[in-house]
Amino acid sequence: MRRIAMAVATTTLTVPLTGCGGLDTTGNSGDASPTRGDDITVGLLLPEKSNPQYEQFHYPIIKAKVESLTSGEGRVEYANAEADAGEQTRQLQQMINDRVDVILLDPVDPHAVAGGVRKAREAGIAVIAYDRLAEGPIDAYITFDNGLVGEAQGRSLLRALGEDGDVSDKIVMMNGSPTDPNAQQFKAGALLVLDGKVTIARSFDTEDWKPQNAEKNMTEAIDELGKNDIKAVYAANDGLAGGVIKALKAAGVTDLPPITGQDAELSAVRRIVTGEQYMSVYKPYAQEAETAAEVAVAKALSRDIEFDALTGDRVDSPTRKGIPAHLVPVVALTKDNITETVIRDGMYRPSDICTPRLAAECTAAGLTK
Repeated sequence: MRRIAMAVATTTLTVPLTGCGGLDTTGNSGDASPTRGDDITVGLLLPEKSNPQYEQFHYPIIKAKVESLTSGEGRVEYANAEADAGEQTRQLQQMINDRVDVILLDPVDPHAVAGGVRKAREAGIAVIAYDRLAEGPIDAYITFDNGLVGEAQGRSLLRALGEDGDVSDKIVMMNGSPTDPNAQQFKAGALLVLDGKVTIARSFDTEDWKPQNAEKNMTEAIDELGKNDIKAVYAANDGLAGGVIKALKAAGVTDLPPITGQDAELSAVRRIVTGEQYMSVYKPYAQEAETAAEVAVAKALSRDIEFDALTGDRVDSPTRKGIPAHLVPVVALTKDNITETVIRDGMYRPSDICTPRLAAECTAAGLTK
């Protein structure tokens, strides 16, 4: 069992779980309650659409898995806040009003949604944090191992710099949104590897994870440091990497420095094939999404043994200690392992990646349609 400290601040409110959804808080083990059928409703709240993974992978996978686990009787009530924390709070309240049986919540702003999480608890509805840890009385947390994401990015940058790299090499860090606790964990993991090995010349927290904000920040870094003195760029995800690359190209940089990413977006995989982006972090979304669906169904149906087996990790926050969790491992994605990762797992086909413009690069990388 792993225990990880999460940097999330809030106050604690303990209220018994009773009422909607037949949640069993006695700790008794067993299968579904004999008075409860599989016709459950799982509320799913996702944060935004600018990252295509939410609409393309998370929602459809969770929906299909819930239906499969409940013999077609269960359903998913879905809402996407499109990066609006206030809208997500309203969506959460609507799900409470609709008396869904359990809620999977990927917060836009973990602090802003805390009051809604407490209201769900008071209504007897379990809330499972998904992908990002929300504040408030969360029942469980399903995510990737975010510290390892940052470490993988940091190690990849050092590997790209090679034997010629040293502590004088200037690195720009393009971190994620300051309101996203995951971004702070990515950054901490990267710094754990990079500190003392390179010079962090500039570091930015990128508002709302927007690529255009990353482009603006990178332009500022280029103006200050000089386009030829930036040896590598830590970009927290693929969207930010795209913004960084735009800024470097606009400044006239033709030999791009090593640039990291995360999420294995199709555009990023293509950039890795062409050499514009050094790496991304492949996160097996199907595994994360299916596990979240399994945990949600187990919680809604009071299948305590199954719930405990699925949440053997633990995370700590100022809100709660020992939150049941499932931390999914990640893989550093480079040109060398595209076939063994995103293609093998069915995320993309070679024909998705290898457009006619990339034919030569795909052949060199061993990718065939």
